[in-house]
Amino acid sequence: MTRIKICGITNLKDGLQAAAVGADALGFIFVPNTPRYIAPGQAQSIIQQMPPFLTNVGLFVDAELAEMEEIISLCRLDAVQLHGSESVDLCHQLQIKVIKAFHVRVPPENSIKRDQQRENLRAKLSNYQVDAYLLDTFVKGKAGGTGQTFDWELSTGLGDRTILAGGLNPENIRSAVSQVHPYGVDVSSGVEAEPGKKDPEKVRTFVHRVRQFDFQLINVSS
Repeated sequence: MTRIKICGITNLKDGLQAAAVGADALGFIFVPNTPRYIAPGQAQSIIQQMPPFLTNVGLFVDAELAEMEEIISLCRLDAVQLHGSESVDLCHQLQIKVIKAFHVRVPPENSIKRDQQRENLRAKLSNYQVDAYLLDTFVKGKAGGTGQTFDWELSTGLGDRTILAGGLNPENIRSAVSQVHPYGVDVSSGVEAEPGKKDPEKVRTFVHRVRQFDFQLINVSS
């Protein structure tokens, strides 16, 4: 089954609704001065009221180790998602599951250069022995949540713990999972009514379409 993470949760209602329709994980963004930032105390309160078997993920960008450890402990996070230039050593110091994000540039039309870009991306991922890799769209000055896609072909063949992000929404998610077959998908702005506020129908439709694809694969294989 494709793992589904709804990121940018800022309130209890959105968290409960995402869990109710079948999301596997929720993302809480601890990056100040961003549209979906949530204070650690508020995230703690929301997480305490979530059902069991739901994975709660904290998103950070170039935060200090001590700061992350404090928030991990306070909120009882299950994993962290690192969207900055965090080092391999820092990832290894965290005593928790680590998802490392990599930003993928729009590839050139030249097929040789495209292949080279894929190999460069593969080499970057191999440097990080973490629990999963998340691929997001490169937008200068942005760590994520831009609503822009990249060429999904570049994410194929990069291992069985690849999470696809960047511009996903209910309209394109079926094409994305059909092409990439990722370990998981991560959506934020694509299921929002406005920054930081989810649209319940978009969340439900997004999850439903991923599950439709999953069950189709199961039926074919059986």
